Amino acid sequence: MFKQFDKFFGIDLGTSNTVIYERGKGIVLNEPSVIAFHQVTSEFIAAGFEAQAMIGRSPEYVEITYPLQNGVIANFDRTSVMLQYFIKKIQGRPSFLRSSQIYISVPCGITNVQKRAIEETIVHKGARKAIAIEEPIAAALGAGLRLDEPIGHLVLDIGGGTSQVAILSLGGVVASQTINRAGLSIDRDIRDYVKRTYNLEIGERTAEHIKKEIGTATDSSAERTLDIRGRDLVDGLPRSIPLKSSEIFTVINDFLETLIEAIRATMERVPPELAGDVIEQGILLCGGGALIEGIDERIRMETGVAVHIADHPLECTAIGTGMMLDGSRSKSWSLPSNEKPQDEIAM
Repeated sequence: MFKQFDKFFGIDLGTSNTVIYERGKGIVLNEPSVIAFHQVTSEFIAAGFEAQAMIGRSPEYVEITYPLQNGVIANFDRTSVMLQYFIKKIQGRPSFLRSSQIYISVPCGITNVQKRAIEETIVHKGARKAIAIEEPIAAALGAGLRLDEPIGHLVLDIGGGTSQVAILSLGGVVASQTINRAGLSIDRDIRDYVKRTYNLEIGERTAEHIKKEIGTATDSSAERTLDIRGRDLVDGLPRSIPLKSSEIFTVINDFLETLIEAIRATMERVPPELAGDVIEQGILLCGGGALIEGIDERIRMETGVAVHIADHPLECTAIGTGMMLDGSRSKSWSLPSNEKPQDEIAM
C-alpha cells in the first residue's frame, strides 16, 4: 500500500528541457535543463529560465552548464541540484521528491547499468521508488497511441541532445537507433555557419532564435530574412547582418539527411509485417525538433510515409510517464483545457 502522503511524478529529463508531470495536476513544470554555479565557491546560483537568461551575459565567475549531454546525465550532482530546485519551485519546499514514486524517461538504447545509475541516484536523493522508462514508449503513450496491440508504430523523437527512431509493438521496442544530433547540434551548426561565412560570432540564444524564426526543412518555402547581431571577429565591434531562410535550410539539411538515413536503417531491421504497419499508421513526430517548419513534409517526401506531429510534441513524453503513474498504457490523454502547451520553449 502506498502511503497517503506519497507524491507521484513523471519526469522527462531532457538535454534541453525538463518537463515534470504530477499525478492529479498534469504538467506542473517545463523549463530549460540549465544550471548556473559560482566557479570558485561551487555555490548554486540559478537554474531553468533564470540560468538560461544568463547565457552570454554573465560574469566570468558564473559557470552555466547543461548537466545532461546527448540525452544522458553527464553530471549527477548538478542534475540532482537542478531537480531539487525544480521540485522546490512546484512544491514550495526544498525536499527532493521525499517519499515519492518517480517514472523518469531515458534515451532508447542506453545500457541497463546506465538505467540503474539513474534510478539509484533518484532514490539516493530521497525518492521511495524510481523507474526508468524509454522515451519513445512514453512519447507514444503521451501522444495517444495504443501500444498494447500487435501493431507497429514508428516514433521519431527529435530532442535537444539526441534524435531517436524507434519501432514499437506490443508495448516494447522492436528496433531503434539513436543519433547524437538534434536541436542543440543544429544551433551549433548555425553558429559555425555564421562565423565561417560572415566572420560574425553569435551566441547560443541567437542561434536558437534563428532556428525558430527562419529555420526550415524544405527549400520550397517562401524566402524570409532576419536581422541578427553579433561580434565582428575582425575588429571586435558589434555588427548586424541580414540572414536568409535559404541559408539556414542548407545548414539544417545535413542534419535532416542523417535523420532520414536513420529512419531507413531502422526500417530495414524489422519484419515486413511491421514495416507494413508503419506505412498504414504513419510516423509519429515528437520532441522540440517537430516544431521546425516543414519537417513533416520533408520526411514524408523522403520516405513516402505519412507523418503526424504530436499535439504537444514538447510535452508528450512527460504526459506518457504520467499515464504510467496512473496505470494506463493504452488510453489517450490530453492537456486540461486550462493548461496551455509550452511549445515556444527551446527546440
